[in-house]
Amino acid sequence: MSTLPSADAPFESARTARLRDALLAAAFTADGLLELLGAPAYAALARSETVPALRATRGDGPLETLVRLFLLQRSVPAARAAAALPLEDCLADGWLVRDGDAVRASVDVRPYGGPEGQDWWIVSDLGCAVGGAGGIAGGGAGPSGVDRSELVLGVGGASTTLAGITVRTPVGSALDLGTGSGIQALHAAQHAGRVTATDLNPRALRFARLTLALSGAPEADLRQGSLFEPVADETYDLIVSNPPFVISPGARLTYRDGGMGGDDLCRTLVSRAADRLNDGGYCQLLANWQHVEGEDWRERLSSWVPAGCDAWIVQREVQDVAQYAELWLRDAGDHRTAPEEYAARYDAWLAEFEERRTKGVGFGWITLYKSGAERPSVIAEEWPHPVEQPLGESIRAHFERQAFLRTHDDAALLGARFRLAPEVVQEQVGLPGAEDPEHVVLRQNRGMRRATKVDTVGAGFAGVCDGTLSAGRILDAIAQLVGEDPVLLRDRTPEAIRLLVEQGFLEPERG
Repeated sequence: MSTLPSADAPFESARTARLRDALLAAAFTADGLLELLGAPAYAALARSETVPALRATRGDGPLETLVRLFLLQRSVPAARAAAALPLEDCLADGWLVRDGDAVRASVDVRPYGGPEGQDWWIVSDLGCAVGGAGGIAGGGAGPSGVDRSELVLGVGGASTTLAGITVRTPVGSALDLGTGSGIQALHAAQHAGRVTATDLNPRALRFARLTLALSGAPEADLRQGSLFEPVADETYDLIVSNPPFVISPGARLTYRDGGMGGDDLCRTLVSRAADRLNDGGYCQLLANWQHVEGEDWRERLSSWVPAGCDAWIVQREVQDVAQYAELWLRDAGDHRTAPEEYAARYDAWLAEFEERRTKGVGFGWITLYKSGAERPSVIAEEWPHPVEQPLGESIRAHFERQAFLRTHDDAALLGARFRLAPEVVQEQVGLPGAEDPEHVVLRQNRGMRRATKVDTVGAGFAGVCDGTLSAGRILDAIAQLVGEDPVLLRDRTPEAIRLLVEQGFLEPERG
């Protein structure tokens, strides 16, 4: 087992701060990397393709040195490293190790830009910043002899998705369940008074500590254990989790395989979350779920939601079982094994799916809000279309709108005032030259970027919602304009208003 860098004792924290200063001085930041490498090489590096970055770092400046050391896993002469880093500190704390007259990195240190322009660094196993264990060359062992089952990944698409959808209101306490390299704990430390981070893998807790220390974030309460076991008697205002959600035959890789059958791990997380949430708290996680033959996936996942919680379940993608198996076989590097070994593992995945009557696997995000409502709002929907990250504020507003709709019957709805959400546009669709459009579409240019068809009354109603007039008064005015009975219009319109509010086209005016 490799020895990881240290960031525990006060004197080591001072050395970590000197390392951070050196990284900043060399512009070893997300912006600095983009400027040095250029967009194509920068994007290639995110795909674990290193050749363009190698060509861009043939100079001997400090930034080129750091990229070669920490991102490209190349040894560099010790004198060159000393010009970029506090070399003796890095050797003493284990960030670097000697390699003859040269030095090499013991971990991947990847610049990461915070939401408010912060310069952060995510620490992970070499070759595991992206691409899973498949990013490690070779067979069963990872870098420096680390058991592949205990590898710790850095930043990937799932990490940034969860960070983007998380509600970022200030809270007293936050739990990062399955912290990995610590990216979610790092984000939470910016708006939570107390952060607890857990992981089954003790190496992951070590990496999370390094990520927080190197990024200058407050220290988190790090605990080893599975699921909610390490926090069995505690509650939180925010729970986030990018869990080991992969539906696989067995638990070969801790960072992705939860060791439970099918999607039981994700179901367990969702169903038990309410017990660990404070009133008004959020639980947000990424998940995979089975599409079981003969069952509606929406009803199946809705049944996971605990009592007293509103829920918004968004399916972003569905893969057939063969695609899914191939994706995660590549993630583990199994495509590089002997053909018969690869075929046997592939067959084991398909046999597992067949036994569970699984015809596909969905991927998406689940948000719970502990509202305490007797009639909670549980929405499960498919949304494979582009969205605008970050979505945290949009998700918070979604649950706020659900609470409004729950407490407003039709009469109260018509007495309320609404405001058209920012950057909603109207499109008229029809034949060129036609007197009237075939239909009118309202489209959001922010957040979920939804589009919905409305009739002329709906379009006219939305267009004049500026928060000054009640919905009922607006409908009365429209009825007079179109020559319709205002009573009938008031009777048939609330359902359409509810839909526009639910989907975020209209925002209730407070006060």
